[in-house]
Amino acid sequence: MRYLILTYYKKPTGQIDEVMAVAKNLKTRDHATANVILDFKKLEVIKCSMGGVIVPRDFNKIVEYYMKHYESTITRLFNENGYEIVKPE
Repeated sequence: MRYLILTYYKKPTGQIDEVMAVAKNLKTRDHATANVILDFKKLEVIKCSMGGVIVPRDFNKIVEYYMKHYESTITRLFNENGYEIVKPE
């Protein structure tokens, strides 16, 4: 897998649902509907917008934020793309 894709949906109740997916290739639909797309092969942010607001494309900050929620998935993405995570002691 190469990409981490996050999409946010607003429910009629006002709550927001987050859907996370990983993919080998991006589809046209991913570009159209996703809020965040991270490329773990090139270590870059392809897309990052929250509620219509464009967020700065700082790969490290975005990964650090999502690492709290999806640590095992992000670690796997780094490993599968030839990177190793070194945790500070």
